[in-house]
Amino acid sequence: MKPAQPAPYPAAGEVDVVVVGCGPVGALTANLLGLRGVRTLVVERSTGAHGQPRAFSCDDEALRIYQQAGLLDRIAGDLHQPSRADYVNAAGRTFATIAFDEVDFGFGHAPLNFFDQPLLEQALRAGLDRFDEVELRLGTELVGLRQDDERVHLVLRDVTTDRTYPVRARYVLGCDGARSTTRTAVRIPLAGASYAEPWLAVSGDLPPEAVRKEHTTFVCDWRRPAFVSPGSRGSYRAEFMLRPDETESDMTRPERMAELVEPYVDPARFTVTRAVVYTFHHLVAQRWREGRVFLLGDAAHQMPPFLGQGLCSGLRDAANLTWKLALVLAGGAGPALLDTYETERRPHTVAMAETSVRLGRVFLARSRRAAWLRDTALRAAQAIPRVRRFVRRFEFKPLPAYDRGLFADGRRDGPVGTMFPQPRVVVAGSTMPVLLDEVLGADFAVLDTAAPSTSTGPVGPPGMSIRWVVVHPAGTEATELPATEPAGGRVDVVDVDGAIVAWLRRHRCRQVVLRPDRFVFARADAADPAVLRGLAGVLGVAGQDGGPGPASVTSTAGADGSAAVS
Repeated sequence: MKPAQPAPYPAAGEVDVVVVGCGPVGALTANLLGLRGVRTLVVERSTGAHGQPRAFSCDDEALRIYQQAGLLDRIAGDLHQPSRADYVNAAGRTFATIAFDEVDFGFGHAPLNFFDQPLLEQALRAGLDRFDEVELRLGTELVGLRQDDERVHLVLRDVTTDRTYPVRARYVLGCDGARSTTRTAVRIPLAGASYAEPWLAVSGDLPPEAVRKEHTTFVCDWRRPAFVSPGSRGSYRAEFMLRPDETESDMTRPERMAELVEPYVDPARFTVTRAVVYTFHHLVAQRWREGRVFLLGDAAHQMPPFLGQGLCSGLRDAANLTWKLALVLAGGAGPALLDTYETERRPHTVAMAETSVRLGRVFLARSRRAAWLRDTALRAAQAIPRVRRFVRRFEFKPLPAYDRGLFADGRRDGPVGTMFPQPRVVVAGSTMPVLLDEVLGADFAVLDTAAPSTSTGPVGPPGMSIRWVVVHPAGTEATELPATEPAGGRVDVVDVDGAIVAWLRRHRCRQVVLRPDRFVFARADAADPAVLRGLAGVLGVAGQDGGPGPASVTSTAGADGSAAVS
């Protein structure tokens, strides 16, 4: 990456992609584009790194995305993984528990992780240094945008010198948060609701012996609901709902905050690093694409925090869109492929937001009677083993699956459309297990359990690299397998725990085709050349099946595709 330069910046000329906003979603997006060699300009209005611990949690899917971006090692050491989350009533009695240490969704990582946002952003921005194709410009904001059939024409402003200059891009990705300038520029409205109840969020640092409530806890007190939890690197987060007669200035007084946190930490040893009053939103942009402009993260959707999925949803957006953009820019797919971004991501995001809202209703009972009914009903329901397991094992979280989109038949069919698990494997010639994604490469991959050693492997559309992973059953000695070169397309691995073979047997197939984001594209009973030949048609490029050529991009941005930032 070219280092962030002091103002004034020279005109960037033309790039493939401009990413607007360099928070966690924008920085990750730029990393994923950099891995694929996409010429990317990242612009960020702030002149320095964000110093506030705003976002707080991520899940196993998010860590898998960081892993695919080659950033997990930079992030993992700063994470705190809670063993459980308790839901307690006003008397402190637990009426429900999610046992995270008993949960394994199969994606290779812990189901819940707490992080420090300044450290996370530091790691994500440092990751950009790996790429000469990526440039980060701090202190730079978007002030004008128009587009035509071929390009997006932007006007950028240096916030220090007030100088403006033009940049052209093939595509623009708005990762600039809830008050997105990009969304405003292309006139996309939000729909949904905001919640009137303000909350005080307090973050701070303290030594371990000063922690009084050591597990993640949702305090479902109808008089003042609260959330408290230890965080990463000796931090602690506490959030409290304000009552109607309370003001921000009163609640952020040091003595008032000390009173609020006193049941959970020793206030004398708790150093507050951030205290802010905020409200929840449940909002979704009317559309996530306008011609060559796309919205990601909070620019496209905002949800209540009760499931901890706001940032995670933005990271999923980046993982879904970036490989598709890279394919289109390289000529490996038609532009119509990009329509599958919203087709796939919107329903899953809406389901996640609605689950967050339902969980909030449990959390936010606002009268003594409603709280008593909730506590009684949940305790009774959890006497039923299946219901108790549903709560304890976090089974109410929507699974990563898409009903329609870029799949062999365009829709979900059994495992097709779901995220493939990430078990441990041992590569031929080695002895150390690694997670599956470490050998899959960055593009499409085929997992095959029936390939002879002389097989030449699957053939995909012209110009597309497909990683061929030949899976050997558990118990096979990896050191006795012939070492293979990933550069040659084939990798032989041993299924250490038998998870891949079990998955294939359960779904009655011997071969599975995975997309770059590790969702299942197709399955087959045996090596079926037609599956990969058909991929060319699905991607909208002329291939071995005589598929159609690239589709055209359409824009609804107005007669000249122009928009000004207000």
